[in-house]
Amino acid sequence: MKQRGARQKAIDRPQALLEAVRAARAAGALLRRNWRAPKKIEAATQHDVKLELDVRCQNLIQRRLRTAFPAVAFLGEEGTAGDPQAPYRWVVDPIDGTVNFAYEIPHACVSIALQARRDKPGKEPAGGDYETLVGAVFDPVCGELWTAVRGGPARLNGRPIHVSRRARLREAIVAIGFARYDAAWQKRLPPFQDLVRRVRKLRLMGSAALDLVYVASGRMDAYLECGVRLWDIAAGGLIVECAGGEFWRQSIGEPHIYHVIATNGLLRRSLGRLG
Repeated sequence: MKQRGARQKAIDRPQALLEAVRAARAAGALLRRNWRAPKKIEAATQHDVKLELDVRCQNLIQRRLRTAFPAVAFLGEEGTAGDPQAPYRWVVDPIDGTVNFAYEIPHACVSIALQARRDKPGKEPAGGDYETLVGAVFDPVCGELWTAVRGGPARLNGRPIHVSRRARLREAIVAIGFARYDAAWQKRLPPFQDLVRRVRKLRLMGSAALDLVYVASGRMDAYLECGVRLWDIAAGGLIVECAGGEFWRQSIGEPHIYHVIATNGLLRRSLGRLG
């Protein structure tokens, strides 16, 4: 079922999830085919790389989603398409964990979310006011697919999942991320240095989307990052919520950049001063 017309009132969420999953699997297949191939680096900084494959994956996803839902806008790490004032938008990271992928570290994924606009068209606060309705995160190396539709359960390869029930920080595994901005490093290093003494383990794994779905799956108990991009967290944040956890984000004043804390719901007070 394809959505037509720029003024559609509602999107069929199960159909949107189906199309998101198809697009994520198609991009994942492209990543698998290029796993051992030489990687063409389009741009590089001290803490990040951009691959030619990022663009190819996003173009593939964009074509599929815009064909299925032509009136829905598209916001991706590698560019945008469609009407930015549209009532719905896709939010896509074609390769979350690009550095891992470039170094053949098997921890990267495709992240796709569908969001609905809550503010009035013509009004554009920092990033707009949107609610995530559908999320899909696909790890093509491990063959794991996380999905959620708002109001329903989170699933891993079709099976319902739930966050952990660990309530003591000393037993918790906490994932952290450091954005590639000096200000984020300077702000977060002191509390993280304190946190490392109070948790069972800290993990810096290099993919925000996978950190979030690992929290949703109960593999980890919390995830924190300051300066993370929307396309890294939109799908995973919904999946955490649908798995019974808490997902908190706050704009840091620039479009699509946030401070994020996701937990199993039992550790938020223990981590509160880090937020």
